[in-house]
Amino acid sequence: MTRPIVIAIDGPAASGKGTLARRLAAAFNLPYLDTGLLYRAVARRVLDRGGDPADPAASAEQARTLGRLDLERGDLRTPEVDRAASAVASIKPVRAALLDFQRRFADASGAVLDGRDIGTIVFPAADVKLFVTASLDVRAKRRHLERLAHGIDPGYDSVRAELAARDAADRARAAAPLVQAEDALLLDTSEMDADHAFTAAADLVNKVLARG
Repeated sequence: MTRPIVIAIDGPAASGKGTLARRLAAAFNLPYLDTGLLYRAVARRVLDRGGDPADPAASAEQARTLGRLDLERGDLRTPEVDRAASAVASIKPVRAALLDFQRRFADASGAVLDGRDIGTIVFPAADVKLFVTASLDVRAKRRHLERLAHGIDPGYDSVRAELAARDAADRARAAAPLVQAEDALLLDTSEMDADHAFTAAADLVNKVLARG
């Protein structure tokens, strides 16, 4: 394809979509945007100011003033921010404020974007849509290992319960709930390591692009 392409990757937390999206971006020479990081950054800004992430006015204000440097902070993946980001992501004015940011990011040169509503809301006409998932137990193990690697051990059961609650909130929210787009290709990574998942995803992307 001669024009810039957009690859939309959606799925629940710890499904492996972030790692996969970064590798696909490198393989297809496209910019990469972790859209979930936008909501984490907004949540972090609200928390830093002593606000309530569930407060639409407070969160929308921080979303409207979000800058690129906010995405480079090293404290965006803590359990506290995980919970706050889920609350922030359910607020319609926040999602509206960040929608243009995401679309502008990909307009000039295409992109690989991962999140929860990329193929349904942000880029419904994306060239390729993948819905990446894995079983709750597998995702909990992955997230637990991530926390251990950062010197945090909340316990596997706690991580599993946290992910289950996040899944329920993401799927039930009124604003852009987590659903698989009708034309998205399903990729279940439960039995795959990162390399296997990348190979499978790249094959799916190439097949879609080859069809035009």
